[in-house]
Amino acid sequence: MSRSPSPSPSKSKDTTDWRVDDATDTPPSEFEAEVTSHLPTLRGRRLTAALAVVAGTGFTLFGYDQGVMSALLTANQFEKVFPQTVVPADGSKPEHATLQSFLVAIYEIGCLVGALSNLWIGDRLGRRKTIVLGGIIMIIGAILQASSYSYAQMVVARIVTGLGNGLNTSTVPSYHAECSPAAKRGSFIMIEGSLITFGIMISYWIDFACFWAQSSSAQWRVPIALQILFALVLIGGITFLPESPRWLVKNGRNAEALAVISALDDKPPSDPDVQRTFIGIREAVAMEGGAGKASLRELFHRGPSQNFRRAALGIVNQCFQQISGINLITYYATLLFERLGINDRNSRIIAACNGTEYFMASLIAIFLIDRVGRRKLMLFGSVGQTLTMVLLAILGAIDNSATQVVSAVLLFVFNSFFAVGWLGMTWLYPAEIVGLRIRAPANALSTASNWIFNFVVVMVTGPAFDHIKWRTYIVFAALNAFIIPVVYLFFPETAGRSLEDMDVVFALAYREGVSPVKVSLRKDVPLAGSPEADEILGLAPQDHQGNVIRRLEEKRRAGDA
Repeated sequence: MSRSPSPSPSKSKDTTDWRVDDATDTPPSEFEAEVTSHLPTLRGRRLTAALAVVAGTGFTLFGYDQGVMSALLTANQFEKVFPQTVVPADGSKPEHATLQSFLVAIYEIGCLVGALSNLWIGDRLGRRKTIVLGGIIMIIGAILQASSYSYAQMVVARIVTGLGNGLNTSTVPSYHAECSPAAKRGSFIMIEGSLITFGIMISYWIDFACFWAQSSSAQWRVPIALQILFALVLIGGITFLPESPRWLVKNGRNAEALAVISALDDKPPSDPDVQRTFIGIREAVAMEGGAGKASLRELFHRGPSQNFRRAALGIVNQCFQQISGINLITYYATLLFERLGINDRNSRIIAACNGTEYFMASLIAIFLIDRVGRRKLMLFGSVGQTLTMVLLAILGAIDNSATQVVSAVLLFVFNSFFAVGWLGMTWLYPAEIVGLRIRAPANALSTASNWIFNFVVVMVTGPAFDHIKWRTYIVFAALNAFIIPVVYLFFPETAGRSLEDMDVVFALAYREGVSPVKVSLRKDVPLAGSPEADEILGLAPQDHQGNVIRRLEEKRRAGDA
């Protein structure tokens, strides 16, 4: 799409407003030329679609890597190379259940380390370079996995793959959220959540297709190696996309940021909406201490910005996704169906169908997230998950052929509730709830929370089913029930608000001494970038972009008149 022409100073005396960079005192003509030089080739819907495809590829890769091991654990060629993972039906080698779980769960440790590394490199490299680095590391890890000939090598390879995935999962949601309009941000990120299940679904069907190659190690090497294709698309695609405008402003690259905002909105840089977004981002940076890298101590700040509360909400949100028990199904789907008395082949078919239904259910959230809101979907999902786990425990205690069939159906039901309420939510909500300055380190910690509890759940699932059987479902029923009151009491609504609007919500709640949940549900909260919001944030007009704000308001009033 062609670039929009820059406004000419001869047409209107007001068109120079957007070209004044107060932070660097850059002359108007130079700032105008710099903005124009950075306008992306892609604009509007094309740019938005490209962002969705690339971000979605990252999450398809994430889902594929999560699901691919499910059926491989019981593949005969996999068991031949890794006999330590074979769990005898007679229970004669109980340590094998632990080794099997460890091989699956060690991936989460790699993801944890990768996510935590974003505390130091996320803001230093920027969103795009971090994603490229994560993709390269995942390719290296996939090559090591696909060429493994020993248990130890496979363990190391899964850690390496996890490092790359940890970097990507703690960066891609922030990058996509920072490049999305408030009205559609929820739907866009929910599409990413659906693509996680799309990746899982693909991995299940590829595992099933390769299951028939029972005389070759290609039975498990090919499914693992195929994830390299997704990583190559991710790396190639990101090179054609602009950097996040929020990160650019934070690092003092204001002309580039204004150019990207203009392209995302498909409007000229002088447009009032583009100006409001640009000014709102700069005010957020100013309120949070200006440009530069955030220190870990800032995560514990309270005050009007409420950094600690907001970072904690993101961390708890990611924790809740994992303690729901979803990954005892994702990672062990084939094994769970085999435990219900279903034969080897049919278990794989049903697991693949389960992944397909999981993907289809996830599409529902895309259409509901911006209409219904975040809180209601989280509560809906948690209630449904609780009831499903209770029924699985009851039927597990009875354990006959009829209850086994119903239990298999309930595993589909659980996936459906989770897909609507929690699948994409925990990649959207942490990116929305925290402020710009701490977004990279806070999302690194929240994603680390996801992987810590993911590791715990996956690690204990095998031994738990071996020792307490169906009672494992009671544990997860209690955990899901616990989530419901916590979400209701402490999780603010973010639907329909820009990322900078949430700064205003928390500052207003602090000033009035009320819960941010109550403020988030109000309709009278001023928009970020407005004089009313400046006053709530403690920013006097002359302190930051004051002249631009006043000129913008005067222009708007003149237009209304």
